[in-house]
Amino acid sequence: MTLLVTGSAGHLGEALVRTLRGAGRAVRGMDLKPTPFTDHVGSITDRAFVAQCLKDVRGVIHTATLHKPHLVTHRAEEFLHTNVAGTLALLEEASAAGVDAFVFTSSTSAFGAALTPAAGEPAVWVTEELAPVPKNIYGTTKLMAESLCELFHRERQLPVVVLRTARFFPEEDDDPAVRRYYALANVQANERLFRRADLEDVVSAHLLALELASDIGFGRYILSATTPFTRQDLPALRRNAADVVRRLFPKCESLYADRGWKLFPAIARVNVNERARTELGSRPKHDFAHVLASLGAGEDYRSALTRAVGSKGYHDRTFGEAPYPVDTPGRA
Repeated sequence: MTLLVTGSAGHLGEALVRTLRGAGRAVRGMDLKPTPFTDHVGSITDRAFVAQCLKDVRGVIHTATLHKPHLVTHRAEEFLHTNVAGTLALLEEASAAGVDAFVFTSSTSAFGAALTPAAGEPAVWVTEELAPVPKNIYGTTKLMAESLCELFHRERQLPVVVLRTARFFPEEDDDPAVRRYYALANVQANERLFRRADLEDVVSAHLLALELASDIGFGRYILSATTPFTRQDLPALRRNAADVVRRLFPKCESLYADRGWKLFPAIARVNVNERARTELGSRPKHDFAHVLASLGAGEDYRSALTRAVGSKGYHDRTFGEAPYPVDTPGRA
């Protein structure tokens, strides 16, 4: 089966192409930017280009997108053009080409304001049943693209799996307060508890979704490291998350103290990957327990694939101390 990966210059796209090539699979990378992992340079909104890229392709993994870090630098129309019109063009051409499976990379950002509980409320238990409340054009266009995927399954019987991925980028946090008080490795270790996934685990889930798409027909799944929390922990996570973590992981305190690291005082939401584990067979390896085991062994808790892909950024310029320009109000 020849596969097409869109967005092959990005973190996930490159990781997918790297992994598939390493396994001896036939894969083509497609992106606006020429890279060692990009075989076709062009836009997903160019129908003739897309049709050419899909020749003899049996499976598509669509990761190309404008991201949250582009909110200030790109207009709302550009998000619609890339994230919606581009996805529509790819779906139409994939359907016409008779592909066997289509995997769409969405984001837990699609949940938007639903991820923030009201004052005094417990942390949010984030499952696929949570109703999205988009709070910016990025989340809105990801939801629109998801709806297009579902429509193409219903109307054209295209097997489609939508994967709402948690954070997996290696760049600094977009919140200046977080950057000020926590080391980068500390932040991303903490996030394995409730809203982050390792890139290797995200790639593995995408490949499982590709293989199972024909059997699933249409499905939507959250991808995140497996949380150690339960619903019973949600009230306490808002009041004193550190106490909950220390109860579950007694060795955490000394391992963190040795590095001058700190746990987050409060956690407002918890991503739940149960459906992906049950229906896709996803088995994330890089959870918080893995982090602590790695710290105890003096090893890097990130996967080899994460380290190989590295940090890419999202822009061709810098924005002062910020990794991307989300500290200022955007136009979208």
